[in-house]
Amino acid sequence: MAVIKAFKGMRYNTAKAGEISSLCCPPYDIISEQERLAFIKENEYNIIRLELPKEGENPYACASDILKMWQDKGILKIEDKPAIYIYEEEFSVGNTRKSIKGIIARVQLEEFSKGIILPHEFTLSKAKEDRLNLMKATNCNFSQIYALYMDEKHTTLATIDEQSKAKADLEFTDKTGVTHRLWIETDEEIIAKLVADFADRKLYIADGHHRYETALNYRNYCRENGISKPGDPQDFQMIYLVDMEHPGLVVFPTHRLVRDLPNFDKEAVLEKCSEFFYIDEKEGTDTMEEDLKKLYDEGKKAFGFYCGKGEWFLLTLKNIDFMSQMLPNVSKASQSLDVSVLHTLILEKIFGIDKENMAKQINLTYTKFFTEAIDGVDKGGKIQNGIFVKNIRYKALKSEFAFDESVRLSDNSNVLKISATVGMQYPEITENVKAVLLEGFHSGTLNTDGKALNDFCQKAKAMNIPVFLTGACKGFYYESKLKFDRLNIKVLPPASPIAMYIKLWLLPKSEFDKAFCPVQKIFTITIDNLQIEK
Repeated sequence: MAVIKAFKGMRYNTAKAGEISSLCCPPYDIISEQERLAFIKENEYNIIRLELPKEGENPYACASDILKMWQDKGILKIEDKPAIYIYEEEFSVGNTRKSIKGIIARVQLEEFSKGIILPHEFTLSKAKEDRLNLMKATNCNFSQIYALYMDEKHTTLATIDEQSKAKADLEFTDKTGVTHRLWIETDEEIIAKLVADFADRKLYIADGHHRYETALNYRNYCRENGISKPGDPQDFQMIYLVDMEHPGLVVFPTHRLVRDLPNFDKEAVLEKCSEFFYIDEKEGTDTMEEDLKKLYDEGKKAFGFYCGKGEWFLLTLKNIDFMSQMLPNVSKASQSLDVSVLHTLILEKIFGIDKENMAKQINLTYTKFFTEAIDGVDKGGKIQNGIFVKNIRYKALKSEFAFDESVRLSDNSNVLKISATVGMQYPEITENVKAVLLEGFHSGTLNTDGKALNDFCQKAKAMNIPVFLTGACKGFYYESKLKFDRLNIKVLPPASPIAMYIKLWLLPKSEFDKAFCPVQKIFTITIDNLQIEK
């Protein structure tokens, strides 16, 4: 499971760099150019010059030069001893003051297919390219990824709270009213306890998907070019780890602004929306967030379609079954995500903004700030409308993190039935399983070259558990027959997947070979009355 380690962090020497409050900045992807320049004007050593470089003809090379210069001048110093950092943020939500506390550690990178570190959203290629260029130039993590973990007994949080009773090593309040506190934990026994806590845990990325995938790409780049080898620092990423049930955990929404869309027509959009959504016309945005929250609490999928000057429409999904038609090859959990409804049904089908467009942000802009989104639409110009979403609570939505309902061991059965989906994680095979039934929709859903399926099939073979494939369409086997043979996957004749499942369930394992006759005749070619069978 997750491997975490202490590390020698690089921190500001405030005696030379100035007050810590003037050296920090918010996440790079929410900072405007005006804000970036203001941070530098206040203090030339602000981390923004490394985190979001825009100086010189090659900003990434310039960031590398600045980093080296600051190290040489003693502005940045590396810790004498490895540490795990306890970090707390205290902030306001409405009139309530909340705080969130976790640890910053070095975490070993793992491919998502291993099921150890899991994502919950798609990433944008534009952002990944930028972050990879920065890592290549500097070989640094300038900000941490945010990940959650499950800990029913909250043992790690108890350790964290105990070790942070003393005054923080660093503390400041930023201009938005958020108070930041940092404790530097170097006690080897405490570090060993925290490390051991994560030995049987998975991690769920809450924020920083681009940086995580970039870190994987950077690790691979370094290995391929002889810069690093397995086990070197490039195999790790700085991650902030928080208990998924921490009482202070609040997830703010990310709103979408639609811009520069050719022939945008509000009435046409509403007409298309009416097929899938109940539409309630509103005036004035004062109640929008509360209206969305109310529907969220009722378990409904709802969005605010804002057209400017106070005019907006509350869109409430009529039936979640629409999503099974739009995304037939993904799990029910994935189909029911708000982001799936928003991206697949609203942006892609209704607005015509496809996945490539979203990835390149051609007609889409993201913002976490409600008032910024409203102002953007009201000013007119390029921004034509806004799609507003609501806060989510991770405790209530654990299924968002790649928990795939297509993998399940049915009640009172010892047949493991798997409806294959692209990029899925395959389950552990327990000793009580007598057979595995893969249901494939088309060749793209079974990556026969992928590590996940190969590892799964190897383990099944080692345990003497047969793996069958059903539900494949005619002609499916042509390119993949040899690969199925190599993986020891037995391709069944055309039949209903549920019929094959019941047959496997009822028959004893000793009768499988007699009852199931795998497909041998794959295709027939006839040339000038000469028939060849393969």
